[in-house]
Amino acid sequence: MSDKYLPAQNLMLILSLTLLTAAAQAAPEAIEAVISRLDSNRPSPSTQQSAAYGVLTRLLPSHAQSFDFKIVSKDVCGGTSCFLIKNQNKSSEDGPEIKIKGTTAVELASGLHWYLKYWCGVHISWDKTGGIQVASVPEPGSLPQVKDEGVIVQRPVPWNYYQNVVASSYSYVWWDWNRWEKEIDWMALQGVNLPLAFTGQEAIWQKVFMDFNITAEELNDFFGGPAFLAWARMGNLHGWGGPLSQSWLDQQLNLQKQILTRMLELGMTPVLPSFSGNVPAALAKRYPSAHITRLGDWNTVDGNQTWCCTYLLDPSDSLFVEIGKAFILKQIEEYGDVTDIYNCDTFNENAPPTNNVTFISSLGAAVYKAMSKGDKDAVWLMQGWLFYSDSSFWKPPQMQALLHSVPLGKMIVLDLFADVKPIWKNSSQFYGTPYIWCLLHNFGGNIEMYGILDSISLGPVEARTSANSTMVGVGMCMEGIEQNPVVYELMSEMSFRNESVLVSDWIKTYCRRRYGKAVDQVEAAWDILYRSIYNCTDGRADHNTDFIVKFPEYDPSPSSGSDSKKRAEEKMSHTLLQNRRFLFQETSRDLPLAHLWYSPQEVVSALKLFLDAGTQLSGSLTYRYDLVDITRQVLSKYANQVYLDALSAYQEKDASKLDLYSQKFVELIKEIDELLASDDNFLLGTWLESAKALASNPTDLRQYEWNARTQVTMWYDNTEVLQSNLHDYANKFWSGLLESYYLPRASTYFYYLSRSLKENVEFKLEEWEREWISYSNKWQAGTELYPVKAKGAALEIARSLYDKYLR
Repeated sequence: MSDKYLPAQNLMLILSLTLLTAAAQAAPEAIEAVISRLDSNRPSPSTQQSAAYGVLTRLLPSHAQSFDFKIVSKDVCGGTSCFLIKNQNKSSEDGPEIKIKGTTAVELASGLHWYLKYWCGVHISWDKTGGIQVASVPEPGSLPQVKDEGVIVQRPVPWNYYQNVVASSYSYVWWDWNRWEKEIDWMALQGVNLPLAFTGQEAIWQKVFMDFNITAEELNDFFGGPAFLAWARMGNLHGWGGPLSQSWLDQQLNLQKQILTRMLELGMTPVLPSFSGNVPAALAKRYPSAHITRLGDWNTVDGNQTWCCTYLLDPSDSLFVEIGKAFILKQIEEYGDVTDIYNCDTFNENAPPTNNVTFISSLGAAVYKAMSKGDKDAVWLMQGWLFYSDSSFWKPPQMQALLHSVPLGKMIVLDLFADVKPIWKNSSQFYGTPYIWCLLHNFGGNIEMYGILDSISLGPVEARTSANSTMVGVGMCMEGIEQNPVVYELMSEMSFRNESVLVSDWIKTYCRRRYGKAVDQVEAAWDILYRSIYNCTDGRADHNTDFIVKFPEYDPSPSSGSDSKKRAEEKMSHTLLQNRRFLFQETSRDLPLAHLWYSPQEVVSALKLFLDAGTQLSGSLTYRYDLVDITRQVLSKYANQVYLDALSAYQEKDASKLDLYSQKFVELIKEIDELLASDDNFLLGTWLESAKALASNPTDLRQYEWNARTQVTMWYDNTEVLQSNLHDYANKFWSGLLESYYLPRASTYFYYLSRSLKENVEFKLEEWEREWISYSNKWQAGTELYPVKAKGAALEIARSLYDKYLR
């Protein structure tokens, strides 16, 4: 290039950087206008104070009179959201001891949690991860006092976002109001003020599409079944697991109204869905001139379009704005004016038809126009997942075209995977668009001890304090909840921390709170866990690929050209940086990677320390949960090696060793199942019974159970010889599932391997697949009952397994 062109090129670069800097500087002002409008619509102080008292009463009824709550203006907090904790000047012996002030009821609940945590040693966790520990709270009248001037804690950023669009299927799908009430309390205590609220939207869509002359029967092929609603909403699939009964639609709509009412009382801003262009096939028949295209295949096993290839209404079509407006207005009609923030994820895991920036810009503008026609103050909240999962498409010009297609302050991006692959660093802070730093952490609701605690402590602070930062919040966007409570407790705290924490010290106080007292062995164990399991720095997404729950479709025959053990060990020792989750990977006949990012022997040492503390903590539910979880973690990694030993024996044509290792692998499945059965929180029966409990008739009962069974096993469609591409994506270490599902799979596979050696014939991989898939389909349609109550002594079982396999 001639030098004479360089000044012009440099000028363009400087101009671009100047515009981005100006946008970054203007972003906070634009968001402040949004926040001010939302603040003005919050319930009265008395309503919010009453809601905060409700949280306290449900959490700690014995101390319902020990706290005084008061809503204050942001002026008291220096213009930001905050909570203040002070000693109360007691007028009577039975009066409040601690006064908590806050800008909303969420801040009041957060202040309560902060006080209980750091002055009383309380630990608050999901019931399924051990529940709450409040035994350390002194009796009423004896609560610890704070320093005379009190404590003020401000939010460094306005929002604490919560939920993933697929968590509604992986975790919340079978919840009733009782469970939702507990979750909303948990949100308030953790400081969540911007939660996704997706329940019941199918009932709204039914009303909207019927207004556009689509019949209820025609919607049967549009909505997915209860356990697959998330992907039907995103346009990945249609009809799978359905249809939805009217009783389901009505029930979920009523539940959503309860959810929204409570969120609003607590001062939260719920995020509602909006229209992305996903439409029923019948719409093309009713509106033949509409520009409707069919999307490509999404993870079907053989390209069969029965469940895939959904229909997309082009945003440039006038009908797009009509439907989008109608949906927003119908929500307002049903729920009232509850929010201005709406989620929309266009082309989630589906590529746009063209990378033309003009088209992409018009697409974004049309999506926003549809929202704003229904709500003039609408703000578009968008997952930034597509910029990571399809980074080959979303280059800087395409990203900017979409992000700049709406006015500044009218779009907020979730940097969904910032804990591992932050987009803000490589996109000039989303090209000036406000964003929320998010922790993704979990895929498919898998049960796997995993985390990056240092990233949680450092990442949000680094992003917020970086030059020209457009960060306006932190968030938790896990695909499934109720696992790894340590990760989410630290992440929640970052919504109130201006600086990073020293994680090693924080972990020590965490384990003292979690178990109600200091125990040297447990503190030493947690130090090991922090440095190993919770320090994954290999850049990979967490996804449980342990062989027990994600059994390989693999032919280890030497003639297949693969040395299984050597190949697997090479993979385990080599860091693979993946651009996509498992669901995007091509099915391979190579042995897949079992993710291992730490020294297993170190974690065995941590388990030994846990066991040594058993006498002191045997009555603690939080200890029991953690003991079962870490024992399961250690044994599942041990089983991976046993599996590899079995394959090596097969390749060496050593039938006796093959029998030895295969029997050991099967025995491990049985014994891990027995271990899991000793804690209420690792039971298949709980999942199945919660699904059945929502049914209002026998037909719904069978459908809901099939949905529940299928999601955690085969997931999607299959043929007689090909498993679903998504099989085991939502795998679970649950008692009942191991023994009735994973064990028969492994046993049958090893039977075919053994027969191959003993009869000197080739390994019949396809025969095993055919037999296994037939069994799986029957299991999915089964109705056998599984326990919902634990049995056995967890500590005794864990000690026995340690002595047998790990000593």
